[in-house]
Amino acid sequence: MIKAATFKGQHIAVFGLGRSGITAALSLAAGGAHVYAWDDNEGSRDAAKQKGVSIADLSKADWSKFQSLVLSPGVPDKLPKAHWTAELANAAGVPIICDIEIFAREVAARPERSRPKIIAITGTNGKSTTTALIGHVLKTCGKDAQIGGNIGRGVLDLDNMHAGTHYVIELSSYQLERTHSLRANAAVFLNLTPDHLERHGDMKGYETAKRNIFLNQKPSDTVVVGVDNQHGRRICSELKAANGRKIVPISGRKSLARGVSVLKGKMYCSVKGKCNEVADISKARALEGEHNWQNAAAAYAAVMSLGIAPNKIGKAILSFPGLEHRMETAGQISRVRFVNDSKATNADAALQALKAYNNIFWIAGGVPKDGGIESLKSTFPNVSQAYLIGDAAKSFHKTLKSKKVDSKISGNMEMAILCATRDALASKKPSPIVLLSPACASFDQFKDFESRGQAFKDLAQKLIRSVERQETFDKAKFGSPEEKA
Repeated sequence: MIKAATFKGQHIAVFGLGRSGITAALSLAAGGAHVYAWDDNEGSRDAAKQKGVSIADLSKADWSKFQSLVLSPGVPDKLPKAHWTAELANAAGVPIICDIEIFAREVAARPERSRPKIIAITGTNGKSTTTALIGHVLKTCGKDAQIGGNIGRGVLDLDNMHAGTHYVIELSSYQLERTHSLRANAAVFLNLTPDHLERHGDMKGYETAKRNIFLNQKPSDTVVVGVDNQHGRRICSELKAANGRKIVPISGRKSLARGVSVLKGKMYCSVKGKCNEVADISKARALEGEHNWQNAAAAYAAVMSLGIAPNKIGKAILSFPGLEHRMETAGQISRVRFVNDSKATNADAALQALKAYNNIFWIAGGVPKDGGIESLKSTFPNVSQAYLIGDAAKSFHKTLKSKKVDSKISGNMEMAILCATRDALASKKPSPIVLLSPACASFDQFKDFESRGQAFKDLAQKLIRSVERQETFDKAKFGSPEEKA
């Protein structure tokens, strides 16, 4: 754990005792702060107390004594409605921060020569895959890489920092809007599409939060920015015009005169005057699709900026095992492959998987986002049939029917995967894919996207074992085809 020594002696309120909140409270206390932690949920308070967190009812506290409120990133302080702790903090003039800001101040407090390297990643989609891939490449190349933030471990739960540490941090817009001191040696901005607008008000507010990733960078630092959508291209142009740091454009689908790009599966780097082929990304099973090619280009550009040899980076990318719940192969029956893409919680994320495969037996639905799945219509020819679950089932069925896509309302995951597997096996299509890519949040039927993805994988494995048992029985009873011959 990283001790938050920069807050020593201060009185700090902490609200939201999930993973990051508990870690923040413990980090602050270990650094010598006076911590007053609370959560509206009694179970969360009890769990935090068992871990040594000091609990105090913030509704009864004297807010004039607090220097900061550490507010869980998922709790709003403005839109759509400010949480009561945020209202109290604002009335008392108490700054609202998050665990990433605490971490940033700890890094900034160290002498320049003793600071770790910070690789920060944001974007609407692809953050987790890119973060995990960068961490994998750094570790494969022999670096001390710590991965956390919006993925895996809370940032303050990472191992204590030293000059050789490389912190690879995924950052959401919720975290970035409360982070003002972070300096990223490499800041990766993958893409920007409409999401979380109820929290940020509109696309301008959403982009403003995301662009905090560039704050405090120096001319020696690097920006890696995706230019495969219009927002990314504009942001890249604006950053170039500002001329304040090294800028590396990346693309998963087109050639760049300067930057890192992937064309038909081949990665090319043209950052230092000439264009060199780096690796054949089409050989990386865990990086299928153009969106993953852009993620790979981002990882290459970010790690290259730290001075690591290009050939080592290329080899490390090819050995990436993939990210759980993101286009993750969950098994196979005969020629039918099961793919778990539960992390696709909006239409734009689901688009990537629907573009990457053909002959898809698509499981979709959950809590719908604004706009539904209308934006996915260009990929509907890849869908053989759809199986709809959760709150979105009826509206998705209506959309698909209007586009002449065969679909049925399955209701729940078990029925959907049974029907999809049956139909895929019965089809004569080559290499059919039973794909869970919901284009929805999970909260109607599951705790989170992880539990939804795990349910899909468990059911797929159950089906696979059932088929294997039947094949074993048939072989014992009737003999193998070779024996019959």
